[in-house]
Amino acid sequence: MVERILRFFNREIKGLHEAAYLLAFFTFFSQILGVIRDRLLAHTFGASEIVDIYYASFRIPDFLFVLVTSFISASVLIPFLSRTILDKSKMKEMIDSLFSIFMIAVLATSVLVFIFIPTILKTFMPLLVKGQYGGDLILFTRILLLSPILLGISQLFGSIVQTYRRFFVYAMSPVVYNLGIIVGIVFFYPVFGTIGLIYGVVVGLLLHVIIQLPSVARNRLIPKLTLKINWPVVREVVLVSLPRAITLGSTQLILFVFVAVAGTLISGSIAIFNFSYNLQAVPLAIIGVSYSMAAFPTLSRLFSDGNHQDFLGHLIAAARHIIFWSTPIIVMFIVLRAQIVRTVLGTGEFDWADTKLTAAALAIFSISALAQSLVLLFVRGYYSAGQTKKPLLINLFSMIITIALTFVFAEIFNSSVGFRHFFESLLRVSSLPGSVVLMLPLAFSVGSIINVVLLWVIFEKDFRGFSLTIWRTLVQTMFASLIAGVVSYVSLQFFAVILDQSRLVGIFLQGFLSGVVGLVVGALILILLRNEEILEVAKSIKNKVWRTRNVLIDQEELSG
Repeated sequence: MVERILRFFNREIKGLHEAAYLLAFFTFFSQILGVIRDRLLAHTFGASEIVDIYYASFRIPDFLFVLVTSFISASVLIPFLSRTILDKSKMKEMIDSLFSIFMIAVLATSVLVFIFIPTILKTFMPLLVKGQYGGDLILFTRILLLSPILLGISQLFGSIVQTYRRFFVYAMSPVVYNLGIIVGIVFFYPVFGTIGLIYGVVVGLLLHVIIQLPSVARNRLIPKLTLKINWPVVREVVLVSLPRAITLGSTQLILFVFVAVAGTLISGSIAIFNFSYNLQAVPLAIIGVSYSMAAFPTLSRLFSDGNHQDFLGHLIAAARHIIFWSTPIIVMFIVLRAQIVRTVLGTGEFDWADTKLTAAALAIFSISALAQSLVLLFVRGYYSAGQTKKPLLINLFSMIITIALTFVFAEIFNSSVGFRHFFESLLRVSSLPGSVVLMLPLAFSVGSIINVVLLWVIFEKDFRGFSLTIWRTLVQTMFASLIAGVVSYVSLQFFAVILDQSRLVGIFLQGFLSGVVGLVVGALILILLRNEEILEVAKSIKNKVWRTRNVLIDQEELSG
């Protein structure tokens, strides 16, 4: 029985769509748990200073995690592991060497940061440190320095299991992580107070590692500390990873700046920003992360084998389906933003003003959801081809633009009454205190769009023919999605009359039914347009039901 369960968890998944749908399913499950987590925080504390402190305490550990652990991430390590997959002794030597270097680096850096955390926080988040929960902010941040250590080990495990295309166990890790956080809110907080929230995070981190351990052990690749370091391999991996570390570090730096800026605004601004950011991350994680992650091992193998035509075909397939899934969701999130936020967060201490500001921020974030998803794919495409400098330079440029826009938009918002009135009226947040926080998601979305445009232009120059079959998908899905959005908006007015808007069930049904009506109309339009993606999805589902061997359709069919 145990052997059968382990075999199920460790089965290899070959097709792009099958792997992407599996990752999407568990990502969706994880995101649902994330929504429950945020709902519990909103219900218990509202958009308050304690939630500000909770989210702010993640920023330094997350930044450290990206900088120190980048060289053992899947995006960097899978191409190297793929080259040694037929020689397990070489693979084990590589893993042990990288693990040893990682442990030295992360422990040394964590100790150093632990000592200087009060100074760092007083410099960049002075108002939060001086506030009622300033001591908690320092303590929380110090405890969360366990995050880069444990997540780094888990990331190394994840690189191994993805190389063997064991996506099932990898997809479970964020699920158990969120379960640990929920345990902290529900059980530890009533017993230990606010520190219980962080204890829950630590439990989640431990589960994140443990869930992947059996799969790694099954392949006899559990890393161990060694003095026999394969320095040529380590040097090669680190050199490849440096651009990625800086690229991802730029994203964390942007979030750090956003939190620091939000910390200078009214209490609850960091909470508003993070609640809306987490909600918009749901479609990004389900679609963009799932497809780019599922495609990456195959892209790495195809490029390393010199099969560039299939490499490009695989990228095109992933991009088309990212566009197909993301575009209607963007429109639905914008149209149904109030119903989404009221259903997910509108409970307990989370009041009407918090709801309206979060809904407005969600709408602004959603504009860039497709851009964020495609950026992930473009970057992984470059990484699988062994090219890291171009996405690095583009991301650095976009980071500078995004940070600059944060202050520019905030200054315009505060100084221009006309701009502020237009913006607040458009998003229905007129006269609400703290609405300047909406300039943060605006800067983020504009920066993300600039980022994907630059990446797309450069990517097309490097991989000719990528855009040829993309534009038709983009135009068709945008046209269908806009009509679906209009239908959903009209449906909202209709269901508002027949459903009780004073109850959660009524609000949920209003948004859900309006979304379903709009999406059905959008799907019918795509069928009438003979959209290839909707037919491929139907075929993939049919193939899965009838247990055909390969879920990914042939490249000849994709180009037909």
